[in-house]
Amino acid sequence: MEQFDVIQNLQDWIDQYPWLEMLSSLSIVILLAIIANFIAKQVVVRGIRKLISKLPFAHNEIIAEHSVIRRIANIVPAIVIMNGITTVPHLSDKAITFVQMGAQAFIFLTIALAIGELLNIFNLIYQRNPKSRNKPIKGYLQLVKLIIFIVCGLMILGTFLKKDVFTLLAGFGAMAAVLMLVFQNTILSLVASVQIASYDMVRLGDWIEMPSLNADGDVIDMSLHTVTVQNFDKTITTIPTNKLITDTFKNWRGMQEAGARRIKRSIHIDQSSVHFMSAEEQAKLKEFILLDQYLNTKAEELEKFNQQLNNHAQYNHRRLTNLGTFRAYVEFYLQQHPGISKNQSLMVRQLQPTSEGLPLEIYAFTNTTVWKEYENIQSDIMDHLLAIIPEFGLQVYQAPSGTDFKESFKAS
Repeated sequence: MEQFDVIQNLQDWIDQYPWLEMLSSLSIVILLAIIANFIAKQVVVRGIRKLISKLPFAHNEIIAEHSVIRRIANIVPAIVIMNGITTVPHLSDKAITFVQMGAQAFIFLTIALAIGELLNIFNLIYQRNPKSRNKPIKGYLQLVKLIIFIVCGLMILGTFLKKDVFTLLAGFGAMAAVLMLVFQNTILSLVASVQIASYDMVRLGDWIEMPSLNADGDVIDMSLHTVTVQNFDKTITTIPTNKLITDTFKNWRGMQEAGARRIKRSIHIDQSSVHFMSAEEQAKLKEFILLDQYLNTKAEELEKFNQQLNNHAQYNHRRLTNLGTFRAYVEFYLQQHPGISKNQSLMVRQLQPTSEGLPLEIYAFTNTTVWKEYENIQSDIMDHLLAIIPEFGLQVYQAPSGTDFKESFKAS
C-alpha cells in the first residue's frame, strides 16, 4: 500500500512540472531510437554481411564494401522516432507533425541514397565484364540517380507542404522552360551519350586526340557529363560529353584493332646529286643482295626499250638513275624488314620538289602498335637509309648551319 502511495506522490509531483514529464518521455523515445539503431547496425547489418560473405557470389567483396545495407538500417531509428513522438505528453501538435515530417523526409532521403549505392555496385560489377569497354553504362546510371533524387526532393517537399507528388509535378509544368534552362547541360550530355553509344564513337581504353582541348591519351572514364582522358604525360583532361559530338577528334582505335601503325616519313634529297648511273656504279651496287636481281631485271627491261629507239637520238634512251635505284632499294629493304607488316600498304614515292629538296616519302605500316616498339622500328629504318644514301651517290638536303658558314669563311 505504501508503494502505491509513493508512486501516486511521484505522479502528483511530476504533474506539477509538465515540462519534466515531456523531457523524460522524449528522452525515452530517443533512447529507444539509439537502441534500435545499435541493434540494426551492430547485429542485423553485421549478420547480413557475414551471410553475404559466405554466399558463392563472384562480387560479394563489392557488395560488402558499399554501405547499402547500412544506409537502409538508418530507417529503423527514424521509424521509432516517427511513431514514438506521438506518445510524448505536453507536446504541441505542430511540433509532433514537424518531427514526423522530418523523420519521413529522412526516410525518403535514405532510400534514395541506398538506391544510389545499389546502382554504384551494379556499375562496378558491370565494369568487370569485358563487354563494358564497348558499352559503358555509367552515364545512364547517373541519369537514373538524377531522376531518383529529383523524385526524392519532390516527395520531401510534398511532405512538408502536405501535397501529393503529382500535384507538385502539375505545378511545375509552368516552370518547364526554367527547368530546361537549368538542366540544359544535362539534356545535351544525355543526347550526346546516346549518340556516342549508338554510333560506337568512343569506348573506355580508346586512345583519342582532341587538339582543341589539349587531350591526347587514353579514355579512363565516361560519365553523363564528362569524358576523362589521361594524357601521355600523365595529366588529366576532362572533356564535356557533348563536345565529342560538336567538335572533331581523332580515335586511334582502328589502328589498335588492325595491329599496325603507319609510318609516313620523308627524306629530302639534294636534287643536284641525282644523275645517271655509270657501269662502275652499277657493278658496285650489284654487291647489295637486295639490288642484284633488280639491276639485272632493270637492265634487260631498258635494253628492250632502247632497241625500239635505235633510229632516235641517244639522249632519248632510258638509263638507270641513282635515285630510282635507291627508291627500289628502300622498297626491297622494307619488304624484308621484320618490323614491317606485309599485309598493309607499302610504298616509296616522290613528292613535289620544294626549295628544300626532293622529298622521298616512305609509306608503310609496322606490325605492332606499341608506342616504344613503333618508334624503335621507325628510327632504325631511317638510321639505316640516311647512312646508306652516300653509297648511291646521293646527298640529303640540309639547310646550311652556322658551322657551314664558319668553315666557308675559313676556306676563303
